[in-house]
Parts: sequence; C-alpha cells; structure tokens
Amino acid sequence: MAELPHLIADLALILVVAGFVILLFKKLRQPLVLGYILAGFLVSPHMPYTMSVVDKADIQTWADIGVLFLLFALGLDFSVKKILKMGLAPVIASLTIIFCMMLLGINVGHAFGWDKMDCIFLGGMLAMSSTTIIYKAFDDLGFRQQKFAGLVMSVLILEDVLAIVLMVMLSTLASGSNPDGEELFGSLFRIGYFLVLWFVVGLFVIPSFLRKTRKLMNGETLVIVALGLCCLMAVISTQVGFSSAFGAFVMGSILAETVEADKIIRVVEPIKNLFGAIFFVSVGMLVDPVVMMNYAVPIVVLVLAILIGQGVFGTFGFLLSGQSLKTAMRCGFSMAQIGEFAFIIASLGLSLGVISKFLYPVVVAVSVITTFLTPYMMRAAEPCYALIERRLPKRWLRRLDHLSAGSHATNETGTWKRLLRKQLVSTVIYGTLSAALTAMMLTFFLPFVRQLLPHWWANGVCGVLTVALISPFLRALVMRHFHSDEFKLLWTENRINRLPLLFTSLVKVIIASSFIFYICNYLTRFTDALMITIAVSVIIFMILSRSLKHRSIRLERLFIQNLQSRDIEARVQGRKRPLFEGHLLDRDIHIGDIVVPEDSIWAGLSLRQLQFRNRFGVHVSSILRGRQRLNIPNGDMIIFPGDKIQVIGNDEQLHNFSAAMKGEVVPEDVEIEKREMKLRQLVIGKNSCLAGKTLKESGIRDRYNCMVVGAEQGQQALTVVNPTHVFEVGDVVWVVGEESSLQKLMELG
Repeated sequence: MAELPHLIADLALILVVAGFVILLFKKLRQPLVLGYILAGFLVSPHMPYTMSVVDKADIQTWADIGVLFLLFALGLDFSVKKILKMGLAPVIASLTIIFCMMLLGINVGHAFGWDKMDCIFLGGMLAMSSTTIIYKAFDDLGFRQQKFAGLVMSVLILEDVLAIVLMVMLSTLASGSNPDGEELFGSLFRIGYFLVLWFVVGLFVIPSFLRKTRKLMNGETLVIVALGLCCLMAVISTQVGFSSAFGAFVMGSILAETVEADKIIRVVEPIKNLFGAIFFVSVGMLVDPVVMMNYAVPIVVLVLAILIGQGVFGTFGFLLSGQSLKTAMRCGFSMAQIGEFAFIIASLGLSLGVISKFLYPVVVAVSVITTFLTPYMMRAAEPCYALIERRLPKRWLRRLDHLSAGSHATNETGTWKRLLRKQLVSTVIYGTLSAALTAMMLTFFLPFVRQLLPHWWANGVCGVLTVALISPFLRALVMRHFHSDEFKLLWTENRINRLPLLFTSLVKVIIASSFIFYICNYLTRFTDALMITIAVSVIIFMILSRSLKHRSIRLERLFIQNLQSRDIEARVQGRKRPLFEGHLLDRDIHIGDIVVPEDSIWAGLSLRQLQFRNRFGVHVSSILRGRQRLNIPNGDMIIFPGDKIQVIGNDEQLHNFSAAMKGEVVPEDVEIEKREMKLRQLVIGKNSCLAGKTLKESGIRDRYNCMVVGAEQGQQALTVVNPTHVFEVGDVVWVVGEESSLQKLMELG
C-alpha cells in the first residue's frame, strides 16, 4: 500500500482540529477567526502536547492561495458605484484614521528600537480594523440598524480598498533599499493607472463574455471560469510588479458589476471558506508562547495604543467627516481592534523577508486581545461621551456641533463641480485606454511589423493603425459632456461661464493632440511645427467624422450597459425600484409591489375580469412570477398566487388596492374536519335510480360531488369505469367524496 503523502495527513489534522475548535467558538458566540488561530496553535510545533503539522511549506502554499481567494471574495463584495455614492465623508474619515494610526504604530515600534521595516509594517497592521469582527459585534449588541453602524461599515469598506493599495506600497518599500518621495509617487501613479486600465478593459470584455456564454453557465462551469479569471489576473498583476492578491481583488471587483455576481459569490463561498480557514490556521501556527512572553510589554503597549488611538483618532476622523461628537465617538470606539488584514500584511512582510519573525505572534496576540475587548469598547462610547459632555465647556460642544452641521452643507455640489468631475473622470478613463493601446502598439506590434516591412513603411503602418485604434477614445475624450445638461446650463445662464467652458474644451483638445504628437514624434523625424499641425488636423477630423462618433457612442453604451448590468438585473427581478419611479414621484405617483396571497379570490382570474383600473384607478406595469418578469401585461393575463404585481398609482389608490388584495380572500373554513375525503362501496340495488344509466348520465360527479374510482368485476383489482359504462343491478362501485356527499349518494343505492 502506498504511503500517505504528508500534505494529506497535515490537511486532515488541520481540518479536524479546526472543525472541533470552531464548533466550540460557535457555541461560545466568539469570532471564528480566533478559533482558526487557536487551532493553528494547537497543531503547531510550539505546542508539544499535541500532534503537529509535518510539512509547513505545503501548508504555507495553501495559505497563500487562501489570501488570494479571500481578496477575490472581498472584491466581489466591493462596488465602485457604492463607493462613489458615499461622498467625501467616509473618505475623509478613513484617510485620517489610517494616516494617524500608521504614524502611531511606527512611533511605537521606534520606541522599542525595532527595525525600520518592522515599524512601517506594524503601522500598516495597526491601521486596519476588522470588518467581520465589527459586523458580528454590531449584530450581537443590536447596533447594526443604528445610523452610526452604517457610517462605520462605509469606512471599513474604504479601509479594505485602501489596504490593498497599502499592500502594494509596502511591497514597493520592501523592494527598494531606500525609496524616496518620487519613487513612492511613481508607485501610486502606477497603481492608479493599472486600476483604471484593468477595471475599464475588464468591464468592456468580461461582462460581454459572460453574456454570450450565459446559456452554457451552470454552477460547475461558473466556478471554474470565475476562479480561472481570478488566477489569470493574479498572474498578470505579478508580471507587472504588483502582488497576486492585488490582481485577485481587481478581478473580484470587475465580476462584482456583472449579472452573475451573486451566483459567483455563492459558488465561490465554500472554496473561499476552505482556503481561508487554512490561511488563518497557518497564522496560528506562527504563534510562539515564548516570543509572546518575551514581548509581553510591547503587546500590552500595542493593545493600549489601538484602544486609545482608535478612540482618539477615530473620533477625530469622523468629526472631520462632519459627524457630531457623540456619533464620532461611537464610530471611533467601534473600530478599536485589528483583524484579517493585519495577518495578511504580516504574511506579506514575512514572504518578502523584510520583517522580524517575532512581529507575527505579537500582532496575533494583540488581535486576540482587542477582539475580545471590542464589545466593551462599543459600550464604553456613550459613558465616555457623557463624561466629556460634563467636563467640556458648553461653547466647545456648540462649536463641534456647528462644525458637523457646516460640513454637511459643503457636500452640496454645484453645476460647475459636477461638470468638472464628469470631465475629469472621462479624461482619465479615455486617456488611460489610449495610453495603454499606444504602449502596446509601440512595444509589441512595431518590432513585429519591422521584420516584415522596410523601416519607414513599418513605422507608417504602425502609426496609422495606432491612431485608428485610439481614435474613438480620443474623440470621446474631446466631445464627452460637450452637450451635457450641465454644460448647456452654464453656457446659457451666464456669459461669464463661456470663456472657462471653452478653456476646458481646449484643454481636452490639447490632451488628445498630445497623443498624436507623441506617436508622430516616436515614429518620424518631422519638425515640431509639422507634428503639431498633424495632431490638430487629426483631432479636427475625428471631431467631424460621423463614423467615429457612432463608434465611440457604441463603445460608451457598451461600457455603461456592462457597468449597470447588475443594477438592471436587480430592477428586473424586483429587488430594486425602476428608474422611472423618480419621475413619477415628482407627480405624486409611485410604484407599489403587492404580493397576491395564496388564498386570494383573485387567483385564476384575468386582468380583464378583475378591472383594476376601473375599480381602484391603478395601472399594472409588471408581474413578477418566479424568475419571469411580465412587463405591460394584457387583459388576458391570469393572476396566480404568489405573483408580485407592480402597480402605478397615488397613495390613496395603492392603499385601497393593497387593502382589497388582502381582504378579498377565501374565508377560513370553520368546518374543516368535514372536508375529509372518504372511500365507500356502493352496491346498485333493484330500486336504485342509477340502474340502467351510464356514468355520465348518473350525475355522480356533477350532482353529488363524488367520483367513481372503479368497479368490482370478480377480481381483486378494480376495473376503471368509462363514461359510457351502464350501471346494472348488483354492480359494486367504489366512490370517493366528502361524508355528507357520500350519504346522499348512498340513499340512491
């Protein structure tokens, strides 16, 4: 018999121990992450009284895969549209908290004399609060529905996104011997550039691909395709100098905007849970009790730094974002712990070989302690506020409340601000696509075509094809928002606005022309004046070309459709309101969703028979039936129990319709016991009125509400009686019906 590989034995040990430990933690209502860490400690070599893992290298490889899938799942829960709708308040709070907590962590590390990279990575770990632990604490304490909990969750979403960027920045710091400000700025630019490029290209390609193959996608094929795309983006991310986790997050965020996102989340969840468990177990395997005893003082200091730091800096960050002092304190105190991302950042530092081995168990110990203290910190927020309210001068409290009220007023964006923001976004997107296509053509296509054609001919072909490929994007860059409502409003309402508007259009023309100028400068030896003339002429041709206009509009519509496909699917399935409802609200009309009760007397009737418009004044716009959405149903449409009817009307009409729907139901049967069906034997006698009649003529079903099951003809099995069968004297017939109906029928026998 072949020997069992160490990997299988190690996995069996890990999963069995982890299973028992998390069941215990589930019973004790504690975070499962801590259970996995404890299980890792129990199977580690640092625990001499239990079995331990043999091959830690293989487990670490699986743990790296776990990080990949954890961040892929995080990307699936991430939505660019949600982040944009949050406004500036969560951005201000999250950036303030991360910056202040990183400085605090770095200074604490320096105070203990730790290495530079240990201090920097420690700052990154202390800056990241745990989304899962806070969410569970809110749920346990009954805070999840309160307003401040929503603010905290918004900041946590942004922190998770910024943690991905922070990991890339830490990798850059670790790779350079002494990186300066210019290098860090260049790294930030590269991160932003590739994020925009991958996200935009991904939204052009991946939703279209999934739409074409939707009929072929079941659970098995979908999970393979999704994980394949995740690993592909991880490889691409590694090739261009970023971490594989960064690529997994980007692919998850792209798939989050597709119709299949919810299905992908469901099919990927078990795989993420498996590999995520292995990752957190591997974290526990690095916990060394000896190290924790030797670093007991730093652990206590770091715990106090997190509790006090988040309490102070968290409150300060939420105050800057425009919250009142009481709300800010409740938000800040809720974030006083570190969790999953601290372990991921620590794993990154270990894999890069830039942090000391003692830092990992120290951070794990700090995380465990702060996790247990999280509910107490949440409860302590209001008593601390009451204490500050008594001690703080009244005029200071009034100023803080005035600051929060004033910051809310600054959130109102004017027409200029909306226009400039839209123009900036479109310029960045189309500029990034144009730059990426230009770089690919000059880097890969130009050397290839030079092997086939003479030098100048190759340059000419490459230049013409490059300009042709980027021309739809350059035209959209110049003309986008030129006919927007904001542009027209500013142009017509004040003549002073016209010069700045023309200036913004000129800037976009210059940016588009610079691409043409760069291509000409790279491929030719023309003079600057000639190249500028060529660039401007090409841009004018693009603006006047109707074919380019149609191409750019098609591309833009495809992008917008892919970006909004998940929202469209949610509106079709009835999980979101239709877009046109906003226009109806302006006219005191809105849409109501009414579910047909199972016992409704309307079930089985057509819309023409029910006459909803005449009786209640409402219009049926759609009927949601299972996965079907039946829009604008006609009068022949039958209503079924469980249908969700979307009707349009005013408040009074919808109220009357809903009341009638709930009221017009089949009344409860008070004699339900008499509805039981029974089987009886009927013998046709000489005086029976059924003798000599066919089954159809007898009226057994229509008149007496009974049913003939069969007849005995000298054999054990019953013979089926057809409608033309003539009953004769002596026939034995078996009938089914209610007791009262059977009694009436028996009297005829």
